[in-house]
Amino acid sequence: MEWFSLSVEIYIILFFVAMLAGFIDSIAGGGGLITLPALLSVGLPPAQALATNKLQSIGGSFSASLYFIRRKAVDLKEQRWAILLTFIGAMIGAILIQRINADVLRSILPLLVIAIGLYFLLSPKVGEAERQKRLNALPFAFIAGFGIGFYDGLFGPGTGSFFALAYVTLQGFNLTKSTAHAKVLNFTSNLASLLFFILGGKVVWAIGLAMLGGQVIGARLGARMVLSRGQKLIRPMLIVVSFVMSCKLIYDSHGAEISQWITRFF
Repeated sequence: MEWFSLSVEIYIILFFVAMLAGFIDSIAGGGGLITLPALLSVGLPPAQALATNKLQSIGGSFSASLYFIRRKAVDLKEQRWAILLTFIGAMIGAILIQRINADVLRSILPLLVIAIGLYFLLSPKVGEAERQKRLNALPFAFIAGFGIGFYDGLFGPGTGSFFALAYVTLQGFNLTKSTAHAKVLNFTSNLASLLFFILGGKVVWAIGLAMLGGQVIGARLGARMVLSRGQKLIRPMLIVVSFVMSCKLIYDSHGAEISQWITRFF
């Protein structure tokens, strides 16, 4: 699909869609639930939509990461192993997704995302204050960095939430610090995946760059809210986004069965 087949109005709509997604994603993750359907709705084939979504989302993750780093919320030197192994994991996942059937992952993913939402809902004190870390830098990098990075390259939805949960539970970070660090690793995995998609020639550059601009603005606004509002904002957003994401993923996997059941019921 060529860029000139879309009207200026569609580009403007996609810009603002990406801005909203960037704002939400920098706080709680899940921005891809907004942008990917938008890309599919304008006629991009699934492979091109996934690749272009990575291009536009990297703008948001970079903008938020840069803001957190400049505000000293993230120490890149301390996170060097997590960044490296996240990059490697995402590259392997992006390569593997071209060779396997990911239907099993799509089936169990809603359950994982629901579990995240329930964890934060039923643990009101989690992430409220710093706690003792359970894993040192290198083991954390292998388990969380490589593992979640691999998942992001392979599939993607909810990556930011998974990284944030890993920092809370395994590193003992509070929610504000976890969210800031999660965004840096999310940028890393986005970059690794995007490089592979570029090599595959799947990116629709005009659409992706237009949306990238919106992502940069939305993510910067969201990042400011993270540092100014902290847990009061992040925790409810994580819960809401987790459950909305779960419903969306369940419908995507079983939409036909759900529609038939509703038709029979009524």
